[in-house]
Amino acid sequence: MGIKNRLIVMSFLQFFVWGAWLITIANFWFGTKQWDGTQFGLVFSTMGIASLFMPTLTGIIADRWINAEKLYGVLHILYALVLFYLPQITTPDNFIYVMLLAMCFYMPTIALSNSISFTALKLNNKDIIKDYPPIRVWGTVGFIVAMWVTNLTGNKATAYQFYIAGIAALGLGLYAFTLPKCKPQKLTKENASFMELMGLESFKLFANYKMALFFIFSMFLGAALQLTNAYGDVFLDEFKNIPQYADSFVVKYSTIIMSISQISETLFILAIPFFLKRFGIKQVMLISMFAWVLRFGLFAFGNPTDGLWMIILSCIVYGMAFDFFNISGSLFVETNTDAKNRSSAQGLFMMMTNGVGAVLGSFTSGWAIDKFFTHDSVRDWHSIWLSFAGYALVIAIAFALLFKHEHNPKEVENVSH
Repeated sequence: MGIKNRLIVMSFLQFFVWGAWLITIANFWFGTKQWDGTQFGLVFSTMGIASLFMPTLTGIIADRWINAEKLYGVLHILYALVLFYLPQITTPDNFIYVMLLAMCFYMPTIALSNSISFTALKLNNKDIIKDYPPIRVWGTVGFIVAMWVTNLTGNKATAYQFYIAGIAALGLGLYAFTLPKCKPQKLTKENASFMELMGLESFKLFANYKMALFFIFSMFLGAALQLTNAYGDVFLDEFKNIPQYADSFVVKYSTIIMSISQISETLFILAIPFFLKRFGIKQVMLISMFAWVLRFGLFAFGNPTDGLWMIILSCIVYGMAFDFFNISGSLFVETNTDAKNRSSAQGLFMMMTNGVGAVLGSFTSGWAIDKFFTHDSVRDWHSIWLSFAGYALVIAIAFALLFKHEHNPKEVENVSH
């Protein structure tokens, strides 16, 4: 098997082992276990907490002592073992602690998979810019396939979703040991300060008003991303409680409907170069924010019959909402930081969105839904999604007024996908 196909298998499984439960865990939590919403918010915050420190720690280990592919394999095997244990948990508190452990093993593998791919392509004299994107897109395909498998096997509300992910993770962990050797590069200075070692030098960028504003808005947008990951599938599934929708396609195959979001994500990536060149970085980020407003607003008014088009359109809009901010945000960091801080600044961008933002969005949304929008164990999804839409609208207006950035075509003329 050629190196590209070997990396495609890795990329596919990397996101399969996440997609098998990420979108459906709310059905297990609320529908099967009937645990409360505030604590469910903490489940999704475990990803953010793990993202704050684990990628940096494992990056140091891979840079100094252990081959990246071996560390990657060990982490996936440990992740699999924790997933196998999860169904045995009987209390929400313990479930959150065990999920945090699972995320500490899984989250750093995302960065490691990128490093392994880049190293393997270089060792085989491949063009990273040309050859990596077609490999990475198979990760999204893996995520979609996992969602379909979980739904079609009737496990979107059962503990078997964790077994599906665990078996695949165990297979990936063993497969990782067959990948090309990615030896430690020892790029970290032996006498590096703690700030340099942990990639904290980038926090100095907060002294710059424009950069500080960008990172703060990144945090708020990161919170918005968690809302649909956490509640989208259970929202569709709970239409079963309304007699006229109980037997609808949307209720039976809610996870497959939600997978339209990931399909849209792969397609909108292709449109980004045009939008960046035509409108510039700020406008593309602003389009993303208004797309979040539309995403939540369409959910608020959609239903499985005459309002199905709104649900489907909301899933399509997700691709624009997610891709446009993440890619244009990365480009903004790339073009507004110097070479010395660029890598750590990109890390800070990811930390603010997937770390701090994820924790903020998960905890706050869980608390708010429980306190203001749940009555006699019934969630008022119309009001929930409208409040989320209002949240995104406030962010978009504030960003438009406060964030000043002139469109410079030279910033994006070298963007390639």
